[in-house]
Amino acid sequence: MDHDPIYREFVEFVRAFFSYTSHRLHMTGLSFEKVKDLVVDLLMVRRGANTSLFVHGSILALALVVLIGGGVILSASVVSGSYPGVPANPLVAGASIGAGDVGVITSTITPVTVISEKPRDKIIEYEVKSGDTISSIAKDYGVSDETIYWENNLSKNSQIKEGEKLRILPVSGVAHKVEAGDTIYSIAKKYQANAQPIIDFPFNDVGDDFQLSTGEVLIIPDGAPPAAPKPAPTQYLASEKQNVSVTDLGSAQFIWPASGSLAQYFSWYHPAIDISNLGGGAIRASDSGTVVVAGWPDGSGYGNRVILDHGNGYTTLYAHMSRVYVSPGQQVGKGEVLGAMGATGRATGVHLHFEVIKGGAHLNPLSVLGK
Repeated sequence: MDHDPIYREFVEFVRAFFSYTSHRLHMTGLSFEKVKDLVVDLLMVRRGANTSLFVHGSILALALVVLIGGGVILSASVVSGSYPGVPANPLVAGASIGAGDVGVITSTITPVTVISEKPRDKIIEYEVKSGDTISSIAKDYGVSDETIYWENNLSKNSQIKEGEKLRILPVSGVAHKVEAGDTIYSIAKKYQANAQPIIDFPFNDVGDDFQLSTGEVLIIPDGAPPAAPKPAPTQYLASEKQNVSVTDLGSAQFIWPASGSLAQYFSWYHPAIDISNLGGGAIRASDSGTVVVAGWPDGSGYGNRVILDHGNGYTTLYAHMSRVYVSPGQQVGKGEVLGAMGATGRATGVHLHFEVIKGGAHLNPLSVLGK
């Protein structure tokens, strides 16, 4: 066994290596604990008075490392025309930089402006271009012609010129700068509008207490200047109970759920219609179905509400009720009374908030309601 001495030496070497490594790791751990204890002691001085300084200093150090390291990487990327792990930088692909070149980067890429489809939340300023008309501008921005006339103090006989600046509201209506003493109700009355659309418009800064700040600008959807009165609203009447058995669920032939006038129409920020009636009145099932929600199960702005599942992909929602007369699981026929109109939840007056949903998408109720 000539190899026995070599084998024993190898085994001893391995043991010694592991023993040494274990010892060094142990000592390193002890040193780390001492440093950690020191840092903790410093941070605990005066009940953590140094913590803020330590955190801010760490963030500053990290930022310096990123800036210095990032600059080196960026410089190397520009010279090489690529980033680490990326085959080629598209901004400098095909370009050559010699030793005497200044480092000018040429590119044949044409920039493309992508216009966001997010609803506008502010009044914008538009510069009139050659060939523009009030109607074409209104169509491009999804507002009425009158909205542009009113906001820019124009008449229908006014001529617009190239280079002229026009203010464009995010929706059809008017804008109002809040003055001392203004309330949601006084503003709505001034512009012949309903208070609820002002509350519902998502970019109006109106709190749950409906308090307004002097100087803020409110958008009044579907409002009109005092000099341009709106026609009296059409009155709609709810249908009486139909002779429909509960087995005939989901006829998809909807009836008007309440009597009153249309106070607010369907829009992207208000996926429903509001039927207003200061005297209240009964709210009826627009179609036969099964009650899936009844009451005020949460703190949402819907207040007391009823949701019906019509069994054919359609559901309807009836909100702001003062009273609810049905319960979950109950089957109701078309025209059966569900509750009474009210103003519970986030509502400025007595009305019914009525939604029609099919397959998870909100439909304009006016497109499915019977005439």
